[in-house]
Amino acid sequence: MINSFLWVDVTFWLYLASCAFYIFYGLFYKNNTLGQLGTVTAVAGFITNTLALGYRAYEAGHAPFANLYESMLLFTWATVLGYLMMEFKYKFRIIGTFVMSIVFFSILTIIWLLPYRYQNIDPLNPALQSLWLEVHVTTTFIGYAAFAISFGISIMYLLKNWVEKKSSDSGLKKFLLRFPDLNILDDLNYKSIAWGFPFLTIGVITGAVWANYAWGTYWSWDPKETWSAIVWLIYAGYLHARVTHGWRGVKTAVFAIIGFLAVIFTYWGVSFILPGLHAYA
Repeated sequence: MINSFLWVDVTFWLYLASCAFYIFYGLFYKNNTLGQLGTVTAVAGFITNTLALGYRAYEAGHAPFANLYESMLLFTWATVLGYLMMEFKYKFRIIGTFVMSIVFFSILTIIWLLPYRYQNIDPLNPALQSLWLEVHVTTTFIGYAAFAISFGISIMYLLKNWVEKKSSDSGLKKFLLRFPDLNILDDLNYKSIAWGFPFLTIGVITGAVWANYAWGTYWSWDPKETWSAIVWLIYAGYLHARVTHGWRGVKTAVFAIIGFLAVIFTYWGVSFILPGLHAYA
């Protein structure tokens, strides 16, 4: 029987294949076939990821963003979409080595680490029975996806910056020197965050409006709200430092990495360590 779990399983194997193809493409850079296979399997995985979300919505009778399991599916979907748009525009397939690794570990988390209660379809919490569910969660996770891409690019930047200063001629150095120019990586990092930040901002605003609709207050300093504000301030600080003070290179790469680690804690750490009104999320 075809259901959302079947499509999630297929998506898992396609993203695993894509991740492997991109990694081998990075190791054997002249083999364009490996890079093309990485792209093809990423596109195929994106299609089955879309089907998984669609079937989940059909099975649940509502938008598939109501818990960790469903929203992580949305995260992988948005991240792959953002990456493929970047690859088709800028033609830097080697970035897929890092971004698709993030996607693969995300889908692995969905299948292996989330308890069954998150995978099960339960009646929708009354607070979630609102159109704001789709708007708030979708915009927030598009922002998160853009930050995941910037995280992968930032790691690439720091690795290449480090290896360019080494005098040895190791295989690792040859691999890392295949990365795009540092200025290009820095620019792509900035563009990813500049793209994601407005979506995160919309997510925070719509979340406040939704909170007022559901709980009678726009802001209650719930742990999830507080950490969402911290994430917003980190990326606002990144953009301010870059645009106003001309920050570039290592400083902004580290800034982007810290920002995404804050995103991870906001979504995973707060959910399990500091549960509050958003305990269902």
